[in-house]
Parts: sequence; structure tokens; C-alpha cells
Amino acid sequence: MNTLEKVYHVSEVADICGVSKETIRKWDRSGKLKAMREDSTAYRVYDRSSLEKLDEARLFFSHSEVRPKKVKPKRNYSLIELFAGAGGLALGLERNGFESVLLNEIDRNACKTLRHNRPKWNVVEGPIESVDFTSYHDKIDVVTGGFPCQSFSYAGKKRGFEDTRGTLFFEYARCLKEVRPKVFLGENVRGLLRHDQGRTLQTMLTVLKDLGYKVFEPRVLKAMHHRVPQKRERLIIVGVRDDLSYDGEFEWPVPTGRIYTLRDALKKGDLYPCDVPDSEGQTYPEHKKAIMELIPPGGYWRDLPLNLQKSYMKKSFYLGGGKTGMARRMNWDEPSLTLTTAPAQKQTERCHPDETRPFTTKEYARVQTFPDEWFFEGSQTAIYKQIGNAVPVNLAEALGQSLVRLLNSI
Repeated sequence: MNTLEKVYHVSEVADICGVSKETIRKWDRSGKLKAMREDSTAYRVYDRSSLEKLDEARLFFSHSEVRPKKVKPKRNYSLIELFAGAGGLALGLERNGFESVLLNEIDRNACKTLRHNRPKWNVVEGPIESVDFTSYHDKIDVVTGGFPCQSFSYAGKKRGFEDTRGTLFFEYARCLKEVRPKVFLGENVRGLLRHDQGRTLQTMLTVLKDLGYKVFEPRVLKAMHHRVPQKRERLIIVGVRDDLSYDGEFEWPVPTGRIYTLRDALKKGDLYPCDVPDSEGQTYPEHKKAIMELIPPGGYWRDLPLNLQKSYMKKSFYLGGGKTGMARRMNWDEPSLTLTTAPAQKQTERCHPDETRPFTTKEYARVQTFPDEWFFEGSQTAIYKQIGNAVPVNLAEALGQSLVRLLNSI
């Protein structure tokens, strides 16, 4: 799909707005969104003018159809990354000229992956609590990291930095305190917005400001708006050091104007110069394979006969919520659902659109926009875990452009 098309189908509108197809249908029934009918079919379609009236879609269309010219850094900016994982964020930033000075990660397989692909990177393996950052004081441009979301046992006592002691966010904040980088970038799951009724995020923002940073309003970025064939969302927090007297706003990456699909990920095209290479992958046990054989592309457990719905879902059948990730087969012409660390577990099946199996490890990596040459160390289970936890490389690259603009202007 591209934005020059005159009409958009329900699935495309859902992707643009970042909501479910059922939500689009509800908007249609309520009059919030007016549908047309294609001459050749009974399918609902929507034109661009009607979509641009929606707040949820306006951002997608509010930029040039031409991809912005890449901004070059005035110099190579230095980077420390915490909770580095398999390198998705670091690789995307590297494409923008960032030089990784230190990457800290506790997972030994992820550290092996980083060293294998970038032998010159300074990979510090082990718990972040044991890393001393003071030798980098005032020498680093950017500190990044996807600190895990945690509640704080001392929240409400107004001790700021000390309130977070014992959590991994405290260690992220300690690094900022010891290094004093010009800029920081933190990333997390969307759920952090609501965690502990928003108090967790508010405590974090207060700590970051108390450490001497202007913190921009956090924003949830949809990976599929940034050349990633996946419906993944990440909460991004960015700040610039107070003494740098930066009065502007952070220029968030703008959507590229095209939604990439699973076909773009696994087949030769704009994202990759060839079809996905063969690789190892998990398989379904026979009883699950028999169930998944009955699911059509884009379908899930509700596409099963009622008796099989009840036997497969068990108690979950009677609970609320759509549970649309269960017994889910992907569709070639939509982005993948968010990848998890295990593609075959019952709550989050990600079945291949044609073959009745989970994605292979190379397919998994492509959905996360890793280059085919990026090699992952460890067992098959460890590889899926590394890929599932990663920041999509193309999303990281888009963020890197925004960081370059910020640093160039300081």
C-alpha cells in the first residue's frame, strides 16, 4: 500500500490508525468514519480525505510523500547503550554515524551476538549494578537504554532518585548522573504509560528532570510507520542536558507514508534484495498443528468450529477481551503482530501465512528488520528471545535521524 492510492481497505485503515479492524468497523457504524463500497465487491473502503479528519490518522498523512533527505552528523557522536540486547537499537544508530563506546548487557548469548557481529564494540557483560561509568564523565553524547518497567517501593516519599533504588531504572539514572551525556534516550513498552496508574512513569520523569535534563513529552511510536513490517509500539523518552541551553523541541521521526507488510519482510522487494534465506525454526506439536491447519490467513481462534474453540481455549473462552493473538495465522498483506520471545506459545502464536508452523529465526529477524548477515549466537530458544526483545532496526534508524538533528543543533 502507498498513500497515492485513492481508497484504503479496513485492514489498511486499522494499520494507519494503530487500532483493530473491529474498532474501524465500530467507527463506521457510529458515523465517525464514512465508508464507500467498491464497485466490484461489497467491501468497505475509505478515501484519504475522510481519513485525514481522524486524529488517529492525521499524523500518518501530515508530511511529504517523499522520504525526508537523510541528515548527516556534524561529527561522529559517541554512544553508551544500556540493556543492549542483540543490538537492534545500536545497529540502527550506527547507520546514522553513532559510535558505540560501551554496550552493557547481562545476557551472555546476546553479548556473544554483539561481539560476533561487531568485534570492535566494547561489550561489557554482566549486571549493570557492577558497571562504573565515572570514567566517561562529560565525554559522551548520548546514553540509550530500554530499562525494564518496574514499580517503586518508596513511591510517594518524594525522594526522587533515591525512591527508585533497587530497580533497573535507578541504574539507568545512575549512569546519567555519572556520565552526564548531552542527550539521553529511553525506550519501553507502551504499558509504562498506565503502569501503577501512571505513577511509575511520573516518578521516572521527575528523576530525569532532577538530574538536570529537559525532558520532552514522551511519545509512543508505531514501528510500522517507520519501515518495519510489524505492529509493534515503543514508548520513547528523550531529554537534553539543561546547561546546553537548547530551547527547541525534539523532532520526532515522521511516518514514512507506507505500511510495510509481511510480504515485504519475507519476499524480495523494497526492504530486502532477496527472499528470506532458509533457517532453523520451531515446530508445532501435532495436536496444535491440527488446530492451526483450520485457521485461514489473518484468522485466529474464532475461525474454528465452536466445539474446537471451547476445547482449545478452555477457561479463556469464557473470559472477556478479543484474545486475537491466540491461534493466530499471519497474513501476507498486513504487518505482523508484535513478535514475542517465543513464537509457538499458546497466548501469542505467530503462524506462517501459508505453512502451518511458527516463523523461522531468519523470518523472525526480518520482521524486526535485522540485516540477513546479522548472526545470532546461542540455542534456538535463545535466538528467538534475543530477536523478540530487540528494538526494530529500522525504527532505531529513524530515531537516530532525530537524535542527529538534535545534536547537530546543540
